[in-house]
Amino acid sequence: MFGQLAAEFEANLKRWFLWSPVCLGMGAAAYLEAPIEPPLLSLVILALGGCALWWRARSAKPVLAVMAALLAFAFVGGLAAKIRSDGGSTPVIDGERAPRWVKGFVVDVVSPGAGGPRLLIAPVEISGLEPRDTPKRVRITVDAEHLPSPGEAVRLRAILGPPPPPAAPGAYDFARDAWFNGVGAVGFSLSGVDRVRLEAAPQRLKATMAVNAFRWRLAERIYTRMGPASGGIGAAMVTGHENWIPTEQTEAMRASGLAHILSISGLHMAIVGGFVFGAVRLGIAACPWLALRAPGKKIAATAGLFAVATYLVISGAPAPAERAAITASVAFAAILADRQAVSLHGLALAALIILLMQPEAAGAPGFQMSFAATTALIALAEGWPRPAREISVPWLIRIIQAAINWLAISIGASFVAGLATGPFAMQHFNRVAIWGLPANLMVAPLSSFIIMPFLALGAALEATELGRPFLQIAGWGVEAMVAVARKFESLGGQVLVSSAPPFTLAIAFLGLMLLCLWQGKVRWVGAPLALAVALWPRPEPPDIWIASDGATAAVRFEQTAILLRPDSRRFAAELWARRQGLTIATTFGFECAAYACRPRSDAPGPVALSWSRKALAGEALGALCSAAEVVVLRGNLTGQIPPQCADRVILTAEDFARGGAAELYRRHDGWWIVWAQPLRGRRPWSLQD
Repeated sequence: MFGQLAAEFEANLKRWFLWSPVCLGMGAAAYLEAPIEPPLLSLVILALGGCALWWRARSAKPVLAVMAALLAFAFVGGLAAKIRSDGGSTPVIDGERAPRWVKGFVVDVVSPGAGGPRLLIAPVEISGLEPRDTPKRVRITVDAEHLPSPGEAVRLRAILGPPPPPAAPGAYDFARDAWFNGVGAVGFSLSGVDRVRLEAAPQRLKATMAVNAFRWRLAERIYTRMGPASGGIGAAMVTGHENWIPTEQTEAMRASGLAHILSISGLHMAIVGGFVFGAVRLGIAACPWLALRAPGKKIAATAGLFAVATYLVISGAPAPAERAAITASVAFAAILADRQAVSLHGLALAALIILLMQPEAAGAPGFQMSFAATTALIALAEGWPRPAREISVPWLIRIIQAAINWLAISIGASFVAGLATGPFAMQHFNRVAIWGLPANLMVAPLSSFIIMPFLALGAALEATELGRPFLQIAGWGVEAMVAVARKFESLGGQVLVSSAPPFTLAIAFLGLMLLCLWQGKVRWVGAPLALAVALWPRPEPPDIWIASDGATAAVRFEQTAILLRPDSRRFAAELWARRQGLTIATTFGFECAAYACRPRSDAPGPVALSWSRKALAGEALGALCSAAEVVVLRGNLTGQIPPQCADRVILTAEDFARGGAAELYRRHDGWWIVWAQPLRGRRPWSLQD
């Protein structure tokens, strides 16, 4: 038995390269999660030392050489993340949110948020800020009937502040993503958007805005041609603009497990590139003279590369599309180099390129899910039994066999992809689509053979009337897809799952990689590890949640989160409740007046809240202390503390400025408070909050 294990281990040492992106990503993730900012010099020394150790260990025992190589990749991953962080830094607006005049160029119209459409602006001037303190990019939610196109110069008055900190301890950190994307301020407009004249933009910015303007106009035309029922999704699948998708369609797609189709990612790149590759190769094969004289497969691969690059530009090159394009390009390049197009080695190479270019992707849910799903599918393809080719079989039997094989492959692929992405969906999004497998099976033929190919043809010919029939056919496919989504939504939609402790996701990821990358019996050790997120016992949810600025709070009652101010910081409250597996309720059991909420019962309740920015003291503060054990003040204390507050927990603006959002647990000896800011550490993206 030990001899078999030793032989299996030795055989897998030859596949060490497959683990290189895993180690590179772990090094980058370690940098992202570090509590303090590591010095660049120390990371350079570690990376050079790791590479030197790898070089010296080449002639040593294979196991030592492999360990040295993987350690070097981990150190290089940390260094790459540090270089990317320092190189992509931007001034971040400091202090409280305040109204400011903004002049600048509209870089793009980004996906709308809960407050409405949003503009990404390259500011030329922001009132109250020196040029050296002006962020490279700001994102502003606007209330405009006619949105400006990318490339237009605008002027508007907006409430601006730094990118928001995590909504709860350990939650998604938007400020970190904003840091790597060069966004130094976010806010919402207080006025209309006025077109103005400004000096010419730099050439690089001008080129970016020209591409985005083309995308915006194309999205508008696609939406107009396809109509409201299908045009929003059609425009989103071609250009990435989600501004015209009705809310009910978005919710139906999420509840049915089909939301991944709305964002441009690996699925879309694979369909577009694969469709062009197959069409060109079929066209060459249909011409005997050309087929005998030209390398049809390589010509088709070149056409596929061109199609992927074109689609990447049209989509606006968001991070998921860039990663998918790199993966597809590596596959087509493998064909040109007479290598196997789809393989784990090709995927490992693509992942290395992505992580070296965008090390922050190691912490992005989209990359984690895409990499896990693609790895699982390729591993499934490597192990899938190849059916024997039969001779002289009637065509009807062949059609039936092909249909059965296609159904089996589709079920297997959807099932495996769902299992691979399940831990990440649970941990990051706290949703499990009950009907995700059948919904994706029903929609896969629509998206692969009707929606995406006809959308691509319609978009390519959109400038002429020739594109109209293709877009109409794609619209029928979109309407059918939405009908499927609504049907499965009506059957029960999704199950809410609370987040497990953060370390369980790392355990599950390593388990998945062991299942996919290892060959032999040891791989099955990864099965229980891959279930860590699903099976790990959940801790008791917090009793109270308080927003990062003390403006609102929520109280847990059994499995319900009672919001004290349902209209304030709603997104943050919903995110916290979802992470804890709680449903949302309004101010049941609380009485809210002009600037305060307090429990209605005679006995002291868990929390009372004052959202006035003014300092509080005297009778008003005493009344809140009499009503609750925990008193939350958005402002500060002033004067003498009344006797009613002697044994109360009082949290003020100073506490929130230092600690951010808070979760409170009732213990036998009092209240235990967990703050968000200490978990983030002192990093470049957290110092301005």
